Amino acid sequence: MKYKIAGMVAAVCMVGGIWLLSQVDTDNARVRIHQHQTPVPEECDCDGSKLCTHLPLVVIDTGGQEIPGAVNGSVAQWNMLEDEAAREKAASMGIPGAESASVIDDLSGEKYTLTEDGSAMLPVNVRIMDDPDRRHHTDDVPDVDSGALIRIRGNTSRRFDKKNYLLRFTDEDGSYQNEEVMGMEAHYEWALHGPYLDKSLIRNYMWYNIAGEIMDYAPNVRFCEVVLNGKYMGLYLMTETITNGEDCRLSISEPVENTTETGYVLRLDRYGGEELRNLDNFTAYTFKNHDQVEIRYPKSGKLTPEMKRAIELDFSDFEKALYSFDYDTDDYGYWHNIDTGSFVDYWILNEFTSNTDAGRYSTYLYKDIGGRYKTVVWDFNSACDNYQAEETSPYTFHLQDDLWFNMLMKDEDFTKRIINRYKKLRKTWLSDEYLEQYIDETLEYLGDAIDRNFSVWDYTFDLPLLRPDSRNIHSHEEAVAQLKEYIRLRGNWLDENIEVIQQYSHASKNKRYNH
Repeated sequence: MKYKIAGMVAAVCMVGGIWLLSQVDTDNARVRIHQHQTPVPEECDCDGSKLCTHLPLVVIDTGGQEIPGAVNGSVAQWNMLEDEAAREKAASMGIPGAESASVIDDLSGEKYTLTEDGSAMLPVNVRIMDDPDRRHHTDDVPDVDSGALIRIRGNTSRRFDKKNYLLRFTDEDGSYQNEEVMGMEAHYEWALHGPYLDKSLIRNYMWYNIAGEIMDYAPNVRFCEVVLNGKYMGLYLMTETITNGEDCRLSISEPVENTTETGYVLRLDRYGGEELRNLDNFTAYTFKNHDQVEIRYPKSGKLTPEMKRAIELDFSDFEKALYSFDYDTDDYGYWHNIDTGSFVDYWILNEFTSNTDAGRYSTYLYKDIGGRYKTVVWDFNSACDNYQAEETSPYTFHLQDDLWFNMLMKDEDFTKRIINRYKKLRKTWLSDEYLEQYIDETLEYLGDAIDRNFSVWDYTFDLPLLRPDSRNIHSHEEAVAQLKEYIRLRGNWLDENIEVIQQYSHASKNKRYNH
């Protein structure tokens, strides 16, 4: 494909810190395309009279209708602000309802907006210009011109002014239509992530790509710019959703006809509204888990109550074994059920980035027929001390008490594997030199798209998005400096303390389990 050829050539030509990667030891056979390593087209027809970008350009036309999926009656991000000073500041900026204490009520059970005819998704037209050899304008002949269904997606992010969207391409009959998008393998379902809370703009792009080099799979991503109903909306990240696909995404089987057998994807997150997808699994009915495990694949239409029950029992068998006194024995050990290396890499990536959602929200597992559970990373928007509610210290561990890991880390072999793998990755994909170079080269590639983005969203530098207020970022440059400094501090602390995780697997701490 055109992007793969360009990306591979550019990658071969890179110098500097990339030499470190010759030491990488990975079983990942996929060729990962890092968009910022592809050539930027020569500037030729950008005279300033209209939008002209070297990034892919996504133009969405809703026919004048509102996109569904907004929180009904929400007051944007101010739902997250609990202190009076923050509410007063928001109110002074004219944010409706920000002065009212009622905006911080429990958000459970909220309703999302629907289309005029009561549907959850809106039919729209989507045009995508993504020729890697030229710059793009809104009136160009598109590389993709398709019908699609769209809705607002996300949890906390639904309350942000800059929305995230779920896109499903459709054909003339309204059936789902696979589309190759920006050099990524063809599929009908995509997520458009709009960096808003992340003022560096690059957290998801950076960590998805690095995870994709380390693990069997992480979502592929491409930066793009979005125009919605003629209005420029800024920089977005076109993202693969976590599902299976023909020759792409997760390598798991479709449901076997007339049986309950299928590959499947599970997500640990807040409670969902679709009962058929919500599991009553072992850690749920024993109250070890207060969030919801739900089935994300198979999709609607292929998931039956019988199949759900089979998945529920299969997953509960894994959890029962993990939480039993035999969890580390030869006959019943957890390693019979999971790809241990996948869980080790997941732990390292999410600990290194202090990703507060991991192990609680946006946590994905997948399993093929006859296979073992593997993990997929998702959502680094709050990583590296970008969590809204409180500061995330670089000087502590986070995942040892979270679901599944609180048992895995009781095993001495598991903690030793983490330590050995971490030390290897710090010489390659997680080295200070590689990560700083990755940030610099990504921002250089984005170029003037950064300024265009903040020509729309610059007012957000004055909003109290993070608590305490001293953590708020007031410029893109400050955001980049904060990200780099956190990575440096976190890596140095983990280098000095990674072996401390052996305390969680020490016999003196786990006498009732280890015998």
